[in-house]
Amino acid sequence: MKGSQLLIGILCASALLPNCVAQSSKKTKVADEPVEKVSRHEPDRAALALPAAAELALVDGQKLTDDDLAPYVAGQLRPLREQEYQIKKKALDVLIGQKLLEAEANKKGLTTEKLLEQEVDGKVPAPSDTEINAIYLVQREQIARPLEEVKEQLQQSLKKAKTAQARQDYTAKLREQAKVTVLMMPPRTQVGFDPARVRGNPKAKVMIVEFSDFQCPFCGQVQSTLRSVLAKHGDGVALAFRDMPVSQIHPLAMGAAEAARCAGEQGKFWEYHDLLFGDQGGLDKPGLTTKAEKLQLDRKQFDACVASEKYKTQIQQDSQEGMRAGVNGTPGFFINGVFFSGAQPEATFDKLIEDQLAGRP
Repeated sequence: MKGSQLLIGILCASALLPNCVAQSSKKTKVADEPVEKVSRHEPDRAALALPAAAELALVDGQKLTDDDLAPYVAGQLRPLREQEYQIKKKALDVLIGQKLLEAEANKKGLTTEKLLEQEVDGKVPAPSDTEINAIYLVQREQIARPLEEVKEQLQQSLKKAKTAQARQDYTAKLREQAKVTVLMMPPRTQVGFDPARVRGNPKAKVMIVEFSDFQCPFCGQVQSTLRSVLAKHGDGVALAFRDMPVSQIHPLAMGAAEAARCAGEQGKFWEYHDLLFGDQGGLDKPGLTTKAEKLQLDRKQFDACVASEKYKTQIQQDSQEGMRAGVNGTPGFFINGVFFSGAQPEATFDKLIEDQLAGRP
């Protein structure tokens, strides 16, 4: 536990803070408003040497398989599979830690508990009055009792929490020094992309597929992160853009998506894309025209393209495939099929990308 999580843990352990579960389980919302659910694009099983899809039913002799069912259920199953993976991963990390502690204890002729008492517990200092006072001041209103009455409880709980953290740090250090290979793979969803809307090498080892909305503020916020990630990793990483305009709350998003496709006809998709995200307050028709002029597009061709709405169906298809794959808010990302959503920090992208480049799960 770190920072505020450590503080909450101390107070919950002391039985001084009510509703610990509700307070400690709050999550920061980073994705935009939710949209509906929808299916993933199934891979070519023969090309990838995958086993045949399981047969589920026969209708007048016609087979129905897992592949037939996938478009209807993949979006609902993806979060469940992710939850299953996270539960297993957490349990696996605990088990790995136990094995490492047992091995270290055996080297020293000790039990695991004696090892921890000798190497960790005895080295954790007693909480200072300053630390106890600081914790009490932060949560004084919720504790609602004088410091003198709860000081001993806080002291015991703080020592317990610091010891637990020190044990975690000790186990993590053992893991860094050991040869640990995790073979469990995260769930992956195969999604296609349009080679005409790929920034970087279309054959890059790592492909980021982004489902995005030009009017979504979080989609705009993450653009600088994506540029930094691509610059950092060079030809090893590429970005594919797919449309997911959330028209219910972003009425100008569809028009912007159509205009970007029209700019793409003249080889300026990414330049126009950058102007749209750089000026999300100017997505009305005059704003779209101004951006076309700035890029010196053929105005007659651009205006005719936008007026025709000929890309609306393709944009809707992008959005539908995203929803089928389980994307329920923008921006949504698949990094080599591993999903996460929201305007995440650069470190989140880097961790997933580095794992993929290194061939780690």
